[in-house]
Amino acid sequence: MTAPKPSSLAFVPFVSVANMMEIVHRIGLENMLRDLAEYIEDDFRRWELFDKTPRVASHSAEGVIELMPTSDGEVYGFKYVNGHPKNMKEGLQTVTAFGLLADVGTGYPVLLSEMTVLTALRTAATSAMVAKHLAPKGSKTMAMIGNGAQSEFQALAFKAICGISSVRLYDIDPAATKKAMQNLEGWGLSVTACRTPEDAIEGAAIITTCTADKQYATILTDNMVGAGVHINAIGGDCPGKTELHKDILLRSDIFVEFPPQTRIEGEIQQLDEDYPVTEMWQVINGEVQGRRDNRQITLFDGVGFAIEDFSALRYIRSKLEETGLYQKLDMVADPDDPRDLFGMVQRAKS
Repeated sequence: MTAPKPSSLAFVPFVSVANMMEIVHRIGLENMLRDLAEYIEDDFRRWELFDKTPRVASHSAEGVIELMPTSDGEVYGFKYVNGHPKNMKEGLQTVTAFGLLADVGTGYPVLLSEMTVLTALRTAATSAMVAKHLAPKGSKTMAMIGNGAQSEFQALAFKAICGISSVRLYDIDPAATKKAMQNLEGWGLSVTACRTPEDAIEGAAIITTCTADKQYATILTDNMVGAGVHINAIGGDCPGKTELHKDILLRSDIFVEFPPQTRIEGEIQQLDEDYPVTEMWQVINGEVQGRRDNRQITLFDGVGFAIEDFSALRYIRSKLEETGLYQKLDMVADPDDPRDLFGMVQRAKS
């Protein structure tokens, strides 16, 4: 007996790592970062439409595995992502991810995509999109503290979206800084390797911290942060993992994605549960003022939220027809008679 061929409804577009990398080169990295920032900002503008919940996390001594779901009522999305700092020593990625979109009306999946590369892109695009609203106008120099897998994406997003022209790099591991220096050659940035975090932040109007240790850490101390800067704190993203001294938080106006998640995972886990923070969607919609003056310290306590991943997947889905860079996965069982799943299995017997 010949096994029945899958129907057209059985196939789901799948964007592989190879596809994703080719999409980046086809569109252009900086263009793609700008596009993603626009999609993310658009979804922040309709923030109240979305289902919102803190991500579902499974913690272990080695790291964390998380699911990040959301829906705008028409499309449902989720991301699977891990965070295992120990992996680097074993030659593995600290973060890996994949994501899915589904039609709310039928429940059928409409996109499956790698999200290890895409998460790096959307995180950088989110950081720069937020800084566009909060950083001092005309900022040209950023300190990048933590020169791991995310650092180059951050630097180029701030160049493409905020107009920075100079990046000062620091990492506890000089090899990471050397890697970032080499990767950023030829991208139109002035890049400086620094020996200390204090050296890195000298003259920087924007300070990005992105380190990987799963522990309470003090990457920036209070005396290192002067008036008027914007801090993009994106390394703290789970309970017990922070980068900034508490006193910096107390001197800053703090902006977050979704407070119930950030209070668990972000820098503000160091503060009282009712400590006032501002949600970024309110700033983007003009309901709350962001930067008020040139002495204000603004702090984006970014932990990554499901709506940003939804935006990124929505963007990739919009590029499928244009690029053709996807594969068709036989992923949904679709019998001729919806009641006869058993019969479909039996007819596949050779």
